[in-house]
Amino acid sequence: MEIINSIITWVMKKRIHQIELFLKYPIDVQYELWEGLIKTARNTEYGKKYGFNDINSIADFQQNVPVVNYEGIFPYVDRLMRGEQNLLWPSEIKWFAKSSGTTNARSKFIPVSQEALDDCHFKGGKDMLSIYMNNYPETKMFTGKGLAIGGSHQINQFDKNSESFYGDVSAVIMKNLPLWAQMARTPSLDIALMDEWEEKIEAMAKATSMENVTSISGVPTWTVVLIERILELKGKKNILEIWPNLEVFIHGAVAFGPYRSLFERLIPSKDMRYMETYNASEGFFGIQDQTNSDELLLMLDYGIFYEFIPYSELDSDHSKTLTLGEVEVGKNYAMLITTNSGLWRYKIGDTVRFTSVNPYRVKISGRTKHFINAFGEELIIENAEHAIAEACLATNAEIENFSAAPIYLEEGKRGGHEWIIEFRNDPNDKELFAQLLDDTLRKVNSDYDAKRYKDIALIAPVIHHAEKGTFHEWMKKRGKLGGQNKVPRLSNSREYLDDLLLMLQPAN
Repeated sequence: MEIINSIITWVMKKRIHQIELFLKYPIDVQYELWEGLIKTARNTEYGKKYGFNDINSIADFQQNVPVVNYEGIFPYVDRLMRGEQNLLWPSEIKWFAKSSGTTNARSKFIPVSQEALDDCHFKGGKDMLSIYMNNYPETKMFTGKGLAIGGSHQINQFDKNSESFYGDVSAVIMKNLPLWAQMARTPSLDIALMDEWEEKIEAMAKATSMENVTSISGVPTWTVVLIERILELKGKKNILEIWPNLEVFIHGAVAFGPYRSLFERLIPSKDMRYMETYNASEGFFGIQDQTNSDELLLMLDYGIFYEFIPYSELDSDHSKTLTLGEVEVGKNYAMLITTNSGLWRYKIGDTVRFTSVNPYRVKISGRTKHFINAFGEELIIENAEHAIAEACLATNAEIENFSAAPIYLEEGKRGGHEWIIEFRNDPNDKELFAQLLDDTLRKVNSDYDAKRYKDIALIAPVIHHAEKGTFHEWMKKRGKLGGQNKVPRLSNSREYLDDLLLMLQPAN
């Protein structure tokens, strides 16, 4: 195993030279990629409709090709799922990444071409390992197995004659992995692709507890559930008693800050490493490339052309779209992508904040539809997760999940924010937790602070402490358990919060 580890490490580190190329020439790399996308798709139905043959510049592209959301491309996706081809992209599309999103009850089906699998998703996975190995050349990761906590895979049921398939993006990737990658991971595919999440966690716990796991990749929430079940089965106090060679947790999808203390308790090692990635159903976008910062390097040669809409112009009918060379550090942008799966100027729903433009690094700041702005406070997910993490740290609390929404103005009552928080370990001082949550929000968000001044527009947050298992049962009730489904953290309406409050009533 040592020899295999050494060979794989050497092969992976060769990619670093290619990464250095787009670090040095980011705008050139993006322009050449954009040119290739336009030329490749000019004879598709979409390319003919929007005159790709006559597009000679990015300015032409921005003028002629509309910005779209999922509803804008759904008619094409629906036809693709029924077997038509050459609509958005010339090569065969038979795989679809299913994403519920968190802003919409209807599932989304994102087309995934072979080019996207090879040049984006697989490449992102290999680059993640390459960067890790470059940062930690003494790694022994490949002396054991990588535990991947993915989603489920199903056969497309829209047309019984269709040969199209769909599943969570992690499941689509797992199903198509090359043999060497399959051999390096655990659990087996029949367990990894199970649909029913409670049965799946049980099967994963039994199977993986017998392996030499050296790395874990997954969403923090489900990783914790799995680790705690393994500890329960084995009667152990921490996971290093079962996996002594575990060295890294590669995470994404939700912010890690609120969960760090919990992981440090479950994996009590000063040598344990944590690495963040930014991947979604639509593509693999970023990788944490520094050991001393959780900023994400934007990956520029993955078949994805990036554009950005300033956050302040999101609701404008004529919002300006910027290319990579026009963005500024410290500002929030909604991200648009054009991809080698046929997503053209597609609004993915994420907002990012640039922390650097040399090289281009970002932090995920929220969702375009997941914020609270009932009183002009413009509270985004990044603010909320930072405040939760600070309050947890100061009160020795550990969080499971949370969701928040506005308390709208009524006659004789002021507005505010209402939170439902489920803890794994309760705060040692609930009043202090609430105060620190509010204080931190005021520190990181000047608009929130202004509205909170002397309770003029916003009163202090109202916090409900949910019983353990509340969010699990709520997601299960909604058919959103596991996989790519995430608890909606913030909402400008009370739809989610009021539904959750109904579940709290029996406990009151």
